[in-house]
Amino acid sequence: MKKVSKLDEILGWYGTIAILLAYALVSFNIISSGLIFQILNVTGALGIIWISYKKEVFQSVTLNVFWAIIGAVALLKILFFS
Repeated sequence: MKKVSKLDEILGWYGTIAILLAYALVSFNIISSGLIFQILNVTGALGIIWISYKKEVFQSVTLNVFWAIIGAVALLKILFFS
């Protein structure tokens, strides 16, 4: 396993919290699945990609790469095609 810094851990925890927060906010109808939801999803996925790569957990890297791509496409649609 590669050495993981404090910053790496912070980014990983941010990713986890951002995705859970996005899911909770939408699930409890606090926000809709719009801009804030997608920003939390994309940045959260990037944080998890970072820490998963550093810890060599490539299944999680793969899942979150696709999660980030889906979120990025949705975000682009919101920003440029709505």
